[in-house]
Amino acid sequence: MSDASAVSSVPAAAPAVVIRRKGFARRYALAVAGAGILVFWMLAAVLAPLITPYPPDAVDLPNRLLPISTEHWFGTDALGRDVFTRVIFGARISLVVGFAVVMIAATIGTILGACAAFAGRWVEEALMRLTDLVLAFPPIILAMAIAAAMGIGVVNTAIAMLIVWWPKFARLSRSLVLVERSRDYVDAARASGFGPAYILFRQILPNTLGPMMVLITLDLGYAILAFAGLSFLGLGVVPPTAEWGAMVAEGRELVEQWWVATFPGFAILTVVMGFNFLGDGVRDWLDPYARSS
Repeated sequence: MSDASAVSSVPAAAPAVVIRRKGFARRYALAVAGAGILVFWMLAAVLAPLITPYPPDAVDLPNRLLPISTEHWFGTDALGRDVFTRVIFGARISLVVGFAVVMIAATIGTILGACAAFAGRWVEEALMRLTDLVLAFPPIILAMAIAAAMGIGVVNTAIAMLIVWWPKFARLSRSLVLVERSRDYVDAARASGFGPAYILFRQILPNTLGPMMVLITLDLGYAILAFAGLSFLGLGVVPPTAEWGAMVAEGRELVEQWWVATFPGFAILTVVMGFNFLGDGVRDWLDPYARSS
């Protein structure tokens, strides 16, 4: 057999498959943008007294409902208060309430759900039925009823939100702990003589933090939106406190003076979008399949 025929009989090598991973900036562009939006609002809330030209509650009736100008960047409201100043100061309340409600609800719900899954029997049954009882009501309706019964105020509204916010974390925590408690490392810890509390809080719960962090990040935007909705209905802050939802309510009938409601509404939109973008990025980063693609 000639050399030419020998060469022709050898199968051609398969073309090399080149896997190109997306760069960090391209893969997490939206997450970086969301983080940038949130950092902007956090800095604005911290530095509010330094970057705002007027006091947030300063009434100036002769200058009421002024349009956008160099003196009033976002115009003025029905009482002559500077809208830009009130939007910046409103970030202080909205961000703090959102963080406080979600973090406290996540802590309570995670512990209750983990204890229910790890203890089993009547403990799990009692805690899960309590969770189902709260989840049986629409969250915003139940929060409205509780806030109305407790009275208007930031603290009362935050408590009402907290009561309806923890069950979702409890259910997620329970499902995650149910999976983790059957792992080999849990059996090894029991064989080594470690107690239930040590195994639950030092070994199982740290392995469930990934999905919990995704839910927390996404829920921060929803909590801020829910608080703004309750304030819009008159169940949040006490006037004349600057808060985004209450500011939108004040300008809902001022069609020609669109700036009164538009700018606080845009602030709510950007913050919710920022948390959603960041939450999606955290979810992709924690997913090994998405991270390796």
